[in-house]
Amino acid sequence: MTQTARLIHKLAESRILVLDGGMGTMIQEHKLAEADYRGSEYATWHCDVKGNNDLLAITQPELILDIHEKYLAAGADILETNTFNANSISMADYDMQDEVVKINHAAAKLARQAADKYSALQPDKPRFVAGVLGPTSRTASISPDVNDPSKRNVTFDELVANYKEATKALIEGQVDLIMLETIFDTLNAKAAAFAVDEVFEELNIRLPVMVSGTITDASGRTLSGQTTEAFYNSLRHIEPISFGLNCALGPDLLRQYVVELSRISESLVSAHPNAGLPNEFGEYDLNASDMAAHIEEWAQSGLLNIVGGCCGSTPQHIKAISDAVANYAPRQSIDVETKMRLSGLEPFTHA
Repeated sequence: MTQTARLIHKLAESRILVLDGGMGTMIQEHKLAEADYRGSEYATWHCDVKGNNDLLAITQPELILDIHEKYLAAGADILETNTFNANSISMADYDMQDEVVKINHAAAKLARQAADKYSALQPDKPRFVAGVLGPTSRTASISPDVNDPSKRNVTFDELVANYKEATKALIEGQVDLIMLETIFDTLNAKAAAFAVDEVFEELNIRLPVMVSGTITDASGRTLSGQTTEAFYNSLRHIEPISFGLNCALGPDLLRQYVVELSRISESLVSAHPNAGLPNEFGEYDLNASDMAAHIEEWAQSGLLNIVGGCCGSTPQHIKAISDAVANYAPRQSIDVETKMRLSGLEPFTHA
């Protein structure tokens, strides 16, 4: 176990740790125009880049730094880098494949700067940076053509190369952890995990890895068809520091799946739900106090080690959540033997 992992585990034994909230939500509040996204660096770029939020780490660094600091001031222990789409597959939408390393590096440095500032202000509350690897805009398990179930628009090897490039840049930017986030296709996540492990071997470094999947709807499954337990068992071999769920659902609908994960996980359990479901305008209506009330019940029930917010959540949500969980003990992790007994199995013993 690395020094960072040991420190996070030690902190997580004493209290529930807090993730930050929605980055895209905060960016949208600024109502940026095309020129804002371009900045001076990409003023003459040959296609539109509005909506490329990851690019703002380069073109609007003060804005991204300010958002990070707002979340830290609200009580966040862990910042997520603004790199959800900062990979060559997703950046192809803007013909910015060659900018991936630069974007990841810049985003990691901004989060590092903010985390270090607040760690220095509160030495008894160290802050961490999680380098985010998003799911990409393609899926290795599902055909993009309803008339050809065998068709794929990305291969496992392409995904591995895609994730290796981003991971290296995040590590160069001095992140503390790697987060595989918003996983809707477990095969994509396996490619990411494989890539991360290869980078660790190549650089002779090992960082803690966080894994967070997405239950896409009321079916209780990921987009590639796995239940929470199946998703967990598909990825537990990478021994992440935490297993969690995020996005797609609000805390009311996500709770049952967090319960299931809490029951089986040998790792820390994380969750960062949306601020409810989007309304007809694509906006999120669950306010900070109501969201915190849900999360407080989760904490009271012993379900959580790490909690934050996803789409629709703001620093106000994170402040309310941080205050709500402050007086509750974190979930107690279970070991393999306990997990097997809970599943009705007998642990293996040597004769």
